Amino acid sequence: MKVIESKLQGAKLIEPSLFEDHRGFFMESYHAEGYAAIGLPNTYVQDNHSLSIQVGVLRGLHYQLNPKAQSKLVRVTAGSIFDAIVDIRKGSPTFGQWEGFELSAENKRQLFVPSGFAHGFCTVAPNTEVQYKVDNFFSPEQDRGILWNDPTIGIEWPTNAPILSDKDSRHPGLLNAHNNFVY
Repeated sequence: MKVIESKLQGAKLIEPSLFEDHRGFFMESYHAEGYAAIGLPNTYVQDNHSLSIQVGVLRGLHYQLNPKAQSKLVRVTAGSIFDAIVDIRKGSPTFGQWEGFELSAENKRQLFVPSGFAHGFCTVAPNTEVQYKVDNFFSPEQDRGILWNDPTIGIEWPTNAPILSDKDSRHPGLLNAHNNFVY
């Protein structure tokens, strides 16, 4: 596997080793020892799977507070997304900065999102399926979000008119949410 370090410390883009022939391909989508060797958690407690039917579905920016903060290992098994992460660690030299990645069924890349980051994605292909592992269970009490188009962050999404859930359309901006960040 090839590991590409993000400009935001702790986040990693992973290109799994792929073995292809006339029948198709084989890859290890997760290997506990191999991923632990590159600094990823070796215990995931929950797998999540979403289907977004339309292009332009935007989910996020989501995070959970301590003690239920989550790191995520994200991949796309059908379609394609623009995946964005935002550093929300108080005191981090890159606090409030973002980085975006293309994850697709075709490129088979995975994104490791450490705890202390808000995460969101926008579909750029129809019928996109995203699967991700988390190292802490979902906790409604610690569940939080940041507004997807907060100008303080300035994420360059692939759409200006995303399809949002009601919940995601009402998140506060970074500066109104930052008092809750404890990582």
